[in-house]
Amino acid sequence: MALNYVEYVSGLMKKGRGAQKIAEGFSQEKVDQLTEAVAYALTVPDTALKFSEMLVEESGMGIAQDKQIKMFGKVKGSYAQMKGEKSVGLCRVDEESGIKVYAKPMGVVGAIIPVTNGEATPVVKSLMALKTRNAIILAPHPKAKNTNWAITDLIRSTLKKFGAPEDLVQAVDPEYVSVECSQQIMLQADFILATGGTPMVRQAYSSGNPAIGVGTGNVVCLVDGTTDLDSVADMIVRSKAFDNATSCSTENNIIVFENAYDDFVKAVEKHGGYLIREGSPDKDRLVKTIWPETPKNHDLNRHIVAQSAERIAEIAGVKIPAGVKMILMEENSGFGNDFPLTGEKLSPIAELRKCRDFEDGIDQILKILEYQGKGHSIGVHTVHDERVAELGRRIPVCKICVNLPQSLSNSGSWNCGFPMSMTLGCGTWGHNSISHNATWKDLLNFTYVARPIPSWQPEDKDLFSDAVRAAFGRS
Repeated sequence: MALNYVEYVSGLMKKGRGAQKIAEGFSQEKVDQLTEAVAYALTVPDTALKFSEMLVEESGMGIAQDKQIKMFGKVKGSYAQMKGEKSVGLCRVDEESGIKVYAKPMGVVGAIIPVTNGEATPVVKSLMALKTRNAIILAPHPKAKNTNWAITDLIRSTLKKFGAPEDLVQAVDPEYVSVECSQQIMLQADFILATGGTPMVRQAYSSGNPAIGVGTGNVVCLVDGTTDLDSVADMIVRSKAFDNATSCSTENNIIVFENAYDDFVKAVEKHGGYLIREGSPDKDRLVKTIWPETPKNHDLNRHIVAQSAERIAEIAGVKIPAGVKMILMEENSGFGNDFPLTGEKLSPIAELRKCRDFEDGIDQILKILEYQGKGHSIGVHTVHDERVAELGRRIPVCKICVNLPQSLSNSGSWNCGFPMSMTLGCGTWGHNSISHNATWKDLLNFTYVARPIPSWQPEDKDLFSDAVRAAFGRS
């Protein structure tokens, strides 16, 4: 018997709208109590590890201990940045204009959850919805459906314990998890918060409902050799190997000044990296393993996504030393479709390139991003502030990480100023509606109230310059 997704999702929406109507009457104190309780319940160490292990077993991706760390960082961080903030009623007063701003919920949020971050994303998105008095429906990837269901069950029992409607947070029943069900949620929700692959995000934007989605990641990292290369190598290996590179925020392409190249390779090897040289048979084997149908298409081999470097090498029939955490693959021949290493790899494998100087490095960054990843983020390791400023002026990305481990920073961290988030906006470069890391503030509607104030209309002589007025024959 065929499943009726329209009817099933309509039922979820009905329950969500009923719960959300009750939440509209919550005080700020009640909202803050619920977010605190959920954040705490899901970051109890044994609980966070249980869900992390469950997702690794279900999806076959990632590292449980890293996922537990991710739960601690992203869930606690998201709660910390909303703690004490106004999200109910009068939230802002502009004394100069006299405008008063009232925060209001959107309704029912449809949340698309990726398998790669299926442990922390449902919790963070639930916290965002609870802070803003919205209901939320969590639609997971099929390979994370049971984990998503279990996480949601704990969130719901926590809400019940603190006197709130359980249906403020719902998950799709594992039996119904599918692309078709996610599509129905996007069609029926009041707002869509989509994190996932590019096709899913584009569906969110084309659903006819308001949406926030993220663009394709393909992070480029520039190393100019002016900072301690041992420290740089340590950061890059930790970032790239974290959770077997489930994040689209890892260093996918590393460009190193040629006068620092050999020392950088030695430093990376010291920290668990391994270099595959250009023109070697091993490089060809790995490329064909990562993209089995290249050059026809560059669909990633699902069997290598978020697997360890050792496992990927084994699949490719390439021998590497035991204990290798990431693989560097040398590529200096070209960019784009005929050179797939310039694209996203979703694994602890990074392309490595040389550049002559800073200007050559910028040129290569732009070529890589033009192929894939424009809008997302880049990293740079340098002591030269003017180089950072030049990247800020010229590179079409929304985030630049300076002397930081990329995947551990660009979605927010305790030692980085970016907001904690599981949804990284990529601007119009990445076909997104936002350029910032999405937070609870993106799930609010606002009412603006104005009253009469003294006129602030200026005279023309004060508003327009003499030169402009003279050009039109006015003095």
